[in-house]
Amino acid sequence: MVDITHKSNTLRYAKARAVLLVSKAGTIELIEQNKVPKGNVFEAARAAGLLAVKHTHLSIPDCHPLPIEYAAVHYEIKELEIIVTMEVKTIYKTGVEVEAMHGASIVALTLYDMLKPVDPKIEIRAIRLLAKKGGKSSYPVNMKRPAELAIVVCSDSIAAGKKEDRAGRAIAEKLAEYGIREKYYKIIPDEKEAIEEEMEYLRQLAPDLLIFTGGTGLSPRDITPESIRPYLDREIPGIEEAIRSYGQDRTPYAMLSRSVAGLMGRTLVLAIPGSSKGATESIEAVFPAVLHIFKVLDTRFKH
Repeated sequence: MVDITHKSNTLRYAKARAVLLVSKAGTIELIEQNKVPKGNVFEAARAAGLLAVKHTHLSIPDCHPLPIEYAAVHYEIKELEIIVTMEVKTIYKTGVEVEAMHGASIVALTLYDMLKPVDPKIEIRAIRLLAKKGGKSSYPVNMKRPAELAIVVCSDSIAAGKKEDRAGRAIAEKLAEYGIREKYYKIIPDEKEAIEEEMEYLRQLAPDLLIFTGGTGLSPRDITPESIRPYLDREIPGIEEAIRSYGQDRTPYAMLSRSVAGLMGRTLVLAIPGSSKGATESIEAVFPAVLHIFKVLDTRFKH
């Protein structure tokens, strides 16, 4: 199965359709008058479709088991056609397109099974996906130009050459996937004066994004949040909460992180953990959705 552990829950929706063609008007009359020998075909097929949606992962090997929070079957009769529409919703990490199509298929097959004694020539046609929403594809970011990124790595050991920087490089690599271009990169020790010096310089440089990695924990040398907060015009606690919530689902230690987010002029400033895993997960938690901030500021994105 595809690894979806890095994804975040979002509202997912899908609608699928199946079309049955009966061979005579008498079949439609039997359905409408509830005189089909096997019983009420619409209700039986509805129940079968709902069960199918909830058990899709048992039939399709690569489908993930997921919570189905809404499913509905709709019928429409047009002359000799029975149009089946299946809607499915969930709040989860992956979409429900296959669940909707599986449900529509089983509804159609159940209708076929119940109607074949009275109409052997019935056909199932055009099972297809009509719509889907949710996930990153539903929140596109249209950039006029690549956003510019500044990365500052706060680490005594890396600054002293005792360790290699992995978090800063992981951040740049991850954000390059969204068309964000690295403009500035620097390694500094966990010193208040060094951090403040960078903030003063970068306030003038004014990149679109400024990310500090390291110094967000609780050791005596972790002073990044205290050092950058005075430079922020407005804090954005929702971003901080999203980062910690995402991390908490993966490690109980995420609650100890003191990630910071805010605006310095028109620069989005983030302070995130210094481990490569913590930094990568922080980026996964909020990108690319956080880029919507530039549309709000109306500086980098077109409507």
